[in-house]
Amino acid sequence: MSVVIEHETGAARSTDRWIDGEHGRFWGSCGAAGLLIENRRSEVLLQLRASWCHHGGTWGIPGGARLAGELPIEAALREAREEHGVPTDRVRIRDSHTLDYGYWSYVTLLGSIDEDWVPRLETPEADLARWVPVRDVERLELHPDFGASWPQLRRLLAGGDGTRSR
Repeated sequence: MSVVIEHETGAARSTDRWIDGEHGRFWGSCGAAGLLIENRRSEVLLQLRASWCHHGGTWGIPGGARLAGELPIEAALREAREEHGVPTDRVRIRDSHTLDYGYWSYVTLLGSIDEDWVPRLETPEADLARWVPVRDVERLELHPDFGASWPQLRRLLAGGDGTRSR
């Protein structure tokens, strides 16, 4: 059984709530989405979560709670643009991965960008944003759910069968 716990700040959007259930506590009453974006140098954009955040001090992707009626692709691109200035009009979405617990889900959109740009840090929820070589991702302390999904996400980045898709 799921229990909704309201967020306590007045600035929160209507979907910004903790959702509790048998698999743990998650943010976003409509679920959440994020963007795993890869550049032409086989690097992915990761952010170091601020220490005060849930699972602070771990690495993950830009993302966050979905708004009511918002599609996962819309949420993932919005969050990436808001958090790090990702030029989302130049991102090519290639695949997706869904972690679904029934009462809450997280959709990771996998995309690529073929131009160089420097991510900006435009969110207080992260202490750092940087490009990380795909081969080095598992060496970082990853957000637990991102870490659990990373082997499958890496296969999807590589085209599903271990070959590059680009």
